[in-house]
Amino acid sequence: MTEQDGKCRLDKWLWAARFFKTRSLAIDAVDGGKVHVDGERVKPAKEVRLGQRIHIRRKELEMEVIVRGLSTQRRGAPEAALLYEETPESLAKRENLAVTKENEHAQRDRGLGRPTKRQRRDIKKFTGMDW
Repeated sequence: MTEQDGKCRLDKWLWAARFFKTRSLAIDAVDGGKVHVDGERVKPAKEVRLGQRIHIRRKELEMEVIVRGLSTQRRGAPEAALLYEETPESLAKRENLAVTKENEHAQRDRGLGRPTKRQRRDIKKFTGMDW
């Protein structure tokens, strides 16, 4: 999957590695400062080389990957996953975010929204009303 000349444009690589659905979305992300190579803001035509660190932000997803292969052709997801390796810090951060989101989803601030079934039973008991 490595290119012959050992070079590849950043926007093409991001598209081939399946971080973005289209090249134009990849270009917009790079221009918008959502993608950094080795800690620096770059342009879409920046040449990507093996071993470089790429930091990608998309919505709540934040990843840091190391380039392990170069390709300008978009292939299947299993082949695209061979183009990069996610850093252990990035993996831990994403797992922590997933657990936090699960916990936030189950919580409801007291007094907001409709009462739960248990709360309705308590209300009926307290007021003595039968509705």
